[in-house]
Amino acid sequence: MDARERRSRGVGADTRVTPDPDSAASPAPVLSIRGGALGFGGRALWTGLDLEIAPGEFLAVLGANGSGKTSLLRAMLGQQRLDAGEVLVAGQPARRGARQVGYIPQQKIVPPGTPLRGRDLVMLGVNGHRWGPPVATRADRDHVDALLTAVGAHSYADRPLGTLSGGEQQRLRVAQSLADDPALLLCDEPLMSLDLHHQREVSELIDARRRHHGTAVVFVTHDVNPVLGMVDRILYLAQGRFTIGTPDEVLRDDVLSGLYGTSVEVIRSRGRVIVVGVPDGDHHHEVIA
Repeated sequence: MDARERRSRGVGADTRVTPDPDSAASPAPVLSIRGGALGFGGRALWTGLDLEIAPGEFLAVLGANGSGKTSLLRAMLGQQRLDAGEVLVAGQPARRGARQVGYIPQQKIVPPGTPLRGRDLVMLGVNGHRWGPPVATRADRDHVDALLTAVGAHSYADRPLGTLSGGEQQRLRVAQSLADDPALLLCDEPLMSLDLHHQREVSELIDARRRHHGTAVVFVTHDVNPVLGMVDRILYLAQGRFTIGTPDEVLRDDVLSGLYGTSVEVIRSRGRVIVVGVPDGDHHHEVIA
């Protein structure tokens, strides 16, 4: 059974993952959240979150600023404690520095004049966790070369980061995130500030990794359209509630209207999703408010 057949659905804080009838034959989940709850400033971001992510599955996480998307990633990274429930990575409690987890941050342009080279950034993913001065071995250098080749960044690897485009820098961050051959790849708005060409390139790199290596992907984004054809399931967070399901199950008038408690219309045009009527500030895909 492939990742697209391992689905769950539901709306609201009491959503539960539907058990897979073939679970005895299915691989163990890469990530599990059981009874997860998190709040901020006396407000519940989400409660009762149960979620399992299978090897090779692509989960997109949508939600407005303040809905708990980044906090969810931090919990998966072992950097944020939940108010209730647990997060397991490969069957073990999530912890900082877990080698099974790769992380791609938001795109942030490195200022001109920064002396760090492209290959130096990738090297930090290879030996940056070691104690003492970072001394690169021959094996480390070979590993960096292989990672640079895998993401198509070898031609500019020796240039200072500050001279590279946003797309080139983000390719290097993808390479860095794969240094430990992670089973789970967490992506925090990795396409932000990139043009459409570089959005497609970076998205395809991430998708190729999960298809060829079985790496599970959790992809937080404000706009699902660049990855819509790659997504297996969506976790949609809004106003203290959530829904989980396939894109066709979640991106619907009735589902989003129920989630927001107001009339929302979903329009599909030329392969893109346009959402009309989302409350102000809740923009996380192409929206006409």
